[in-house]
Amino acid sequence: MVVPELRPWRAARPHVARIADAVRPRLARTAEAVRPRLARVAAAARPRSTRPDRPGSPQVPRVVRPRTWQFTATAATAGLALAAGVVTVAGPWDSSGQRTAERDRAVALAASRGTDHGGGRARAGTPPRGPEAAPPAASVLTGLGGTATAARSAPAARTLAGVLDPLLRIPALGSSSAAVVDVATGERLYGAGPAEAATPASTTKIATAVAALSAMGADHRLTTRVVYEPDTKEVVLVGGGDPTLTARKKARGLAGLRELAERSAADLAGRGVREVTLSYDTTLYKGATMHPIGVNSNLAAVTPLMVDEGRTDDSTSGPAPRVPDPAADAARKFGDLLTERGIKVTPPGPSKATTRATTLATVSSPPLAVLVERMLTNSDNDLAEALARHTALATGKPADFAGGGAAITARLKRLGLPVKGADIKDGSGLDRRDKLTADLLTALLVKAGDPARPELRPALTGLPVAGFTGTLAGRYDDGAAGVVRAKTGTLTGVNTLAGTVVDKDGRLLAFAFLANNTAGPEAAQTALDKAATVLAACGCR
Repeated sequence: MVVPELRPWRAARPHVARIADAVRPRLARTAEAVRPRLARVAAAARPRSTRPDRPGSPQVPRVVRPRTWQFTATAATAGLALAAGVVTVAGPWDSSGQRTAERDRAVALAASRGTDHGGGRARAGTPPRGPEAAPPAASVLTGLGGTATAARSAPAARTLAGVLDPLLRIPALGSSSAAVVDVATGERLYGAGPAEAATPASTTKIATAVAALSAMGADHRLTTRVVYEPDTKEVVLVGGGDPTLTARKKARGLAGLRELAERSAADLAGRGVREVTLSYDTTLYKGATMHPIGVNSNLAAVTPLMVDEGRTDDSTSGPAPRVPDPAADAARKFGDLLTERGIKVTPPGPSKATTRATTLATVSSPPLAVLVERMLTNSDNDLAEALARHTALATGKPADFAGGGAAITARLKRLGLPVKGADIKDGSGLDRRDKLTADLLTALLVKAGDPARPELRPALTGLPVAGFTGTLAGRYDDGAAGVVRAKTGTLTGVNTLAGTVVDKDGRLLAFAFLANNTAGPEAAQTALDKAATVLAACGCR
């Protein structure tokens, strides 16, 4: 498995301690249960001279060999402690601390006190809620692992239909389709028009994630560079398609424009150059920069050069006002940073770097695995469109809207996924012409959990966690908080939900619910959340 940012033991030690605290009561109960048997064994092991039950018997010590149950109990106890440590260290640990926060919250919920990483501090000593209290850590960690291995069989198709049909066939959901699949076997357990194409909204990002990871690999990084044309004394800022490039003082693991300027100015000073013509290169992408949705706070103009996704405020996710020309804005900020470092620059203009140019400096994004997780967790449209174009570049397609959609479809077909009926027009799902099926969405999730395809795993680990992270942080306060991980999708008249859930028997299920022509966003969202909650609570054998 590819682990984006595996931290050393020193960083992992606090997490091990927290997990150890969580399992300590379980270890204590195990010790209490075996104590009587251990006492009997100890008595049996004493020399006969100390045993009063048979006076006058020969005083010959007897060697008592441990029985099978003793080995089992000891191994189980040690295994439980070891598993807690492995879960903590295995990751993936992303730069935002998302995985850390989920595990911390799981322990906090199990202990009914502690820090609520989704908001403020929980009330210390508050007892757990009633029958619908959030699940203990074990359920959450099973979901985080991405694979559930349960001794019990998967839910029965007829029983699932009996509980889901009434929930999904209501007027609020308009025309709906759905599928539920057992991740361990790939068997479809429930289907309601699963092969019918529907507008998927942001669940399209699951397809974008799998295609990008398949085409480029989880370790791939997006690089922004600065080059120098010695003949013309021109410095060119070359966009590498990284929308997470940041101009903030603290880059926090992202590629930093300030670092790029610092290193470029130092290189120029070393050459004795103090005055340059500043240009910027956006030729990596082709075609229109404006999404068919038009000017919208959910997405900046799609260019290979931007800083902080073209946002004009301090936000890092969600809708926000954007600059009209992100590339020119990035170049101006870069010029200001060069000026602060003693390099005089002209007002920047568009250009194209030549093959004669020499590189002054480069900065690279976090690994693709981390970018995919951020895209899915926050439903980041700018990242989604960038990854669609990079998938096109990696597979020889034009780096525009049409090329990105074609590249995603081609990669999914190459993975053997059911793409019949699919029509992908963009990477984000903002285009209402996008069409996906419930069968394809569940197949994407199953493929991402395939042990033979570890590079696809971030398409699962990046899914928002109900009640914990991203677009599901404010949902599922009761019932399925922590056991549902799903990508949301919302457009006018469109509500979708696709992800994984650990059911009552510990089976990991993939599901996709798509509703078009919905009566209203709140009623439709509530209905889909209820269906996922029922699926989590269902043994349904």
